[in-house]
Amino acid sequence: MIEVTDSVDRKKWEDFVFNHPEGNIFQTCTMADVYRSTRNYEPISFAAVEQESGEILAVLQAVIIRDAPGLVGSISSRSIIHGGPLFVEGKKGFEAFEKLLSYYEKYLNNRAIYTQVRNLWDTESSKTTLNSLGYEYEPHLNYLINLNRPEKEIWGDIHKPRRKGINRAEKIRIQVRKIEKRDEIKDCYKVIEETYKNVRLPLADISLLESAYDQLSDSGNIDFYLAILEGEVVGSRVVLKYKGLVHDWYAGSKQEINYVNEAVVWHMLSEYAGKEKVFDFGGAGNPDKPYGVREFKKRFGGKEVNFGRYEKVHDRSKKELLNLGFKAYKKLNLARVF
Repeated sequence: MIEVTDSVDRKKWEDFVFNHPEGNIFQTCTMADVYRSTRNYEPISFAAVEQESGEILAVLQAVIIRDAPGLVGSISSRSIIHGGPLFVEGKKGFEAFEKLLSYYEKYLNNRAIYTQVRNLWDTESSKTTLNSLGYEYEPHLNYLINLNRPEKEIWGDIHKPRRKGINRAEKIRIQVRKIEKRDEIKDCYKVIEETYKNVRLPLADISLLESAYDQLSDSGNIDFYLAILEGEVVGSRVVLKYKGLVHDWYAGSKQEINYVNEAVVWHMLSEYAGKEKVFDFGGAGNPDKPYGVREFKKRFGGKEVNFGRYEKVHDRSKKELLNLGFKAYKKLNLARVF
């Protein structure tokens, strides 16, 4: 018999994720710890377990995100399942997967307006189950760069305009380095915040990056980069690392300075060449909708994939209200609320 529980031995959970073919950092206990220490974030962790043997058959790590506490939070809450759920192969795995999702939805009970499942791999095998539970598929592109090869080969795949940008960044002496102390997270966050305001997108509180630094630095699962020009921080990037996958998590740059992003991305690619397996560019939007960042990512020569996303709306009236609020935010370029 399969039981769904929120009480699983931490080591067993971490071993399950690490040994799973699609195991990723977003489904680890440590990432739940990061969310737990982040303002307006609430982690959800459930596992489906075979009662007789105690074997883990499936895990689900989600996070409820609110843009503010109180009323504003209640009309902005969404649950994100990044890189999950994970389940074993075969009939028993699918049964555990379905039970896990059903249990998760009962637990939500008005905590989130909608759930979004962000895929990191091909989910064709589980699509029927997700559709039957009301999760609608939407295409979503990404670019993956093979890091398991010499730096020279990676450079050769980069499109000519991007290579020119990288060379120009070097000529104007943009320097890229990892942060040296926790206090520099403020510099990293500031330029990311400026970028998100420019494109009118909400951004997590700085406590997300601070918590990630505290929880992931010692294990080598996170890197923070700063781009510096004439003593001023003009760009930053934060990446997560797990089992050879480098995930491009957060990025920002000064709008008035050219070639910053080219400089930082190339610095990372050259640093990880031959040491990690894949650079995951973190998404390139719906192929049917314009998305300026897509062209930037595409020209680094990675493999285009369309693993897509799934979404299920739990409260349609609040979802419509949330969409209207987001449109107003983008139109008026309002400051973030917490």
